[in-house]
Amino acid sequence: MTQFARLAGGPAARAAALSLLLATGACTGDFGRPRQDIISQVLAPQVGFWSATLRGEAASHFRFTDDEEQLRDRAWRFVMPSHEKSIFQRRVSDLAHARILPAQMQSSAKSDYFNALTGGSFASQASRYARLAEDANADRLLIGPFRANAMRVVAADRVRMRAAESSPEVAPSQIDPAQARVVENEGLILWVCERVGFRIESYRYALANLVVEMPSREAIRAERAIMALEAEAGPLCKMPLIGVFGGDGRAPTGEGDKAPVVYKG
Repeated sequence: MTQFARLAGGPAARAAALSLLLATGACTGDFGRPRQDIISQVLAPQVGFWSATLRGEAASHFRFTDDEEQLRDRAWRFVMPSHEKSIFQRRVSDLAHARILPAQMQSSAKSDYFNALTGGSFASQASRYARLAEDANADRLLIGPFRANAMRVVAADRVRMRAAESSPEVAPSQIDPAQARVVENEGLILWVCERVGFRIESYRYALANLVVEMPSREAIRAERAIMALEAEAGPLCKMPLIGVFGGDGRAPTGEGDKAPVVYKG
């Protein structure tokens, strides 16, 4: 192991991650996203690339296409916690989205959303049910555009791989980065699918516990919103992919295969 690799897994990496954590928390833009600055545009992508590489994940130095860039922008909402009051988890997920931290560091506690939803004071239980329905509906409306974006990326990746495998004009040094980019793209789609499923579980947990704690007729509206989200999420998680993670969506285990970019296999 090189000295750089040892540092990347030790205090230096943790210090870098903490610095970025504090920076992203101190400067936010629309919807809580980090503003476009030197950290988010230059530093975070570079740190993320090397962090992912040292974890043994597929990492490509290729520039993003417009659709690939947009796919990552659209994915951001779904991989973040559903409620803005989950401040620490939002920072962790933001760093995972930048590939600085592994996706496994995200919280998988479906009670997080309920705790954030009911934290603090509020005038009426109706506002909690309304917020739950609004969050589920907002997710539903954004899944369709993400799926359309993902389909364009997958189609382009099929063309990419055909050209890489068949054209004698493609330099050998281009093959590995091309394959890594396909893994990155498909891994991101699978990650979003997983986190959408987690959001649905979190919403159902919150609804059940709200009904127990504060029964209300507003629960019907929230239940319908969650059901509509489930119906919209189905086609996303069934869309045909290239299959770099195998037929069941898991990472390949053959010798020499690399772990997925962000997907928690």
